[in-house]
Amino acid sequence: MVTIEDVREIALSLPRSYEVLVRDRVKFRVGQYVWIAFSRDETLMGFVFPKEERDALIESEPDKFMMPKSRDLRYNWVVVRLAAIDHDEMLEIVLEAWRMVVPKSIAAEHLGD
Repeated sequence: MVTIEDVREIALSLPRSYEVLVRDRVKFRVGQYVWIAFSRDETLMGFVFPKEERDALIESEPDKFMMPKSRDLRYNWVVVRLAAIDHDEMLEIVLEAWRMVVPKSIAAEHLGD
């Protein structure tokens, strides 16, 4: 099972990423953009994801992914159940979410694209 510590290790290793605590919830930011946020019980992880692809992702694996709360539907955001993913899936999710919020040149330099 993936834990917040697994995500933290990856997220903090990425350029420009830093951790904040907001209303007892761990979040990761790049600048002012929140790109990962955990539920208070740390079982759910919200992450940046293209809004136009969100429905397809959730429909393809509803046991893993879900819509964000109604107030967050306007954002490029989706939620994953940490217990439903493995380390490789978590790594892919974290890297792709981070890639959406950093300049392309930073992502390319760090990921070797």
